[in-house]
Amino acid sequence: VQLVESGGGLVQAGGSLRLSCAAPRFAAQADYAVGWFRQAPGKEREGISCVAASNGDTYYADSVKGRFTISRNNAKWPVYLQMNSLKPEDTAVYYCAPVVFRDDCPVADFGSWGQGTQVTVSS
Repeated sequence: VQLVESGGGLVQAGGSLRLSCAAPRFAAQADYAVGWFRQAPGKEREGISCVAASNGDTYYADSVKGRFTISRNNAKWPVYLQMNSLKPEDTAVYYCAPVVFRDDCPVADFGSWGQGTQVTVSS
């Protein structure tokens, strides 16, 4: 399953953005956890947050805890990532994917990477 990310852009440090993650129609009825990841130039992709399939449990990496909020409503889609107090080091391509809900949010076997959405934070 390949999810579709949107909402990236250029923002000044201290600003906010909200990313959206949508599922293709054939996968929208399934019940699975979703994670957000990012990959900065020259760095490995890292999992930064995930939300459980149905009980609302969430996980955040230390690097974004307290600044980013992942959410999904009863309709399941889209899954949002609200990013506040952005820093230049948050600059990266952001991806979402189906995950196994646990601390490191590993991508599920049936998940694959989409195009991502670029977030650039200027100082």
